[in-house]
Amino acid sequence: MSRLFVKKPLGQLLSEASETEKGLKRTLTAGSLVALGIGAIIGAGLFVRTAAAAGAHAGPAVTLSFVVAAIGCALAGLCYAEFASMIPIAGSAYTYSYATLGEFVAWIIGWDLVLEYALGAATVSIGWSQYLNKLLFSLFHTTIPYELSHSPFEVSATGVHGMINLPAIFILLLLTLLLIRGTQESATVNTIIVIVKVAIVLLFIGLGWHFINPANHTPYMIPADAGTVTLNDGSVVDYAQPRNHGWLGVLAGAGVVFFAFIGFDAVSTAAQETKDPKRAMPIGILVSLAICTVLYILFSHVLTGVAPFKDFLKAGSEASVAYAIDTYMPGYSWLSLFITIAILAGFSSVILVMLLGQTRVFYSMSNDGLVPPVFSKLHPKYRTPYKSQMLFFVFTALFAGFIPDHIVGNMTSIGTLFAFVLVCIGVLVMRKSDPNVPRPFKTPWVPVVPIAGAIVCGLMILGLGADNWIRLVIWLAIGFVIYFGYSVKHSKARKLQK
Repeated sequence: MSRLFVKKPLGQLLSEASETEKGLKRTLTAGSLVALGIGAIIGAGLFVRTAAAAGAHAGPAVTLSFVVAAIGCALAGLCYAEFASMIPIAGSAYTYSYATLGEFVAWIIGWDLVLEYALGAATVSIGWSQYLNKLLFSLFHTTIPYELSHSPFEVSATGVHGMINLPAIFILLLLTLLLIRGTQESATVNTIIVIVKVAIVLLFIGLGWHFINPANHTPYMIPADAGTVTLNDGSVVDYAQPRNHGWLGVLAGAGVVFFAFIGFDAVSTAAQETKDPKRAMPIGILVSLAICTVLYILFSHVLTGVAPFKDFLKAGSEASVAYAIDTYMPGYSWLSLFITIAILAGFSSVILVMLLGQTRVFYSMSNDGLVPPVFSKLHPKYRTPYKSQMLFFVFTALFAGFIPDHIVGNMTSIGTLFAFVLVCIGVLVMRKSDPNVPRPFKTPWVPVVPIAGAIVCGLMILGLGADNWIRLVIWLAIGFVIYFGYSVKHSKARKLQK
């Protein structure tokens, strides 16, 4: 049993973090990491989740939902920042867990992160495909045929069956090739994308502010007697339900908009490719999270001020921002086109960072002997894990091309929250086991912050549906087969313990 929880010595981790000719190339700065964080966080969540939470649960008080979700992320982010500055090596929560909670827990979180990064990238690429069709229709009044932009499990309203989602596979391939070319080049492209989408978000905030109707913000929280809304599919949302009004509605909305924050932890996976990780890592994690929180609150304040919250359910959450602009901002229909471009840009940068994060986690796992050596094989020129990148392209492309997004979408959140909980616990363990290790950044108010972070994220996990838990159990079962069939025989930490 003790060998099941063998820990990787901190000294060994720190020695691996030093750059060698065979290691990952250190090219990223604090600014690059902030851009990576914003690139991972601001995606469709800002445009889709805001309207969904406001329409069904929180109303104008969705701004408070963002504050609650941000608090949970910030608590975990402070813990991530301590680990990232102390252990500046690729692998994120997997690496931290290996040093604090042992190999078996590290394997679970490393395998679990596939749900966040790989399946997250697949899910987002499906959304990218859908919005590409919207853009093509807006510009040229044409779309990619349904058969070539949907999975075989989907059928159109006219009875057309999907075959393969080619646009989703295309964006995955394009970004995979970019990542193989180099992390610095990928970071540069990501920075450009971030500038574009943040500029459009700021444009909506600035222009929409003048169209805010104070009546839409009164009352600020949805009252219990707000009535009902009948959706396009015939289902009814009853605001008298406890989770659909008042403070409980705000908390339920926080569970919805939490998904809009997924991604900031991916910054920590690039620690081994950062020039000054001890200083840059905390900056990249916390600053990107802070910037996105401010943008989310301002955006949601304007959106719920421009249109009544019930309209978001009637219009459909995906089209609600464009609906609000076209209906309540006369003369600014061109802004709807810009919003679609921003969503496409947001999707692209999220996919980029997710693919980067996934291969860096498996790079560390491969170096530890827990997965085959192919995942740590670096390109002779670009010094990127190119074989791992291509393998994960095939894996994500199978999901993106042939599986509907609703099947794998919410599994992403379980992997993220699980990682958050373990990192928070890991800070407490490391403070006890290695109190004298230099910590360039220290999580404040220990043990209050880590305990609060674990509790808040744990409560969010409990709120996830039973279907997601069943899929998680099945996924972990597959992981256990691989661990006991391969990893225990090749683990370098176990060999050192003999």
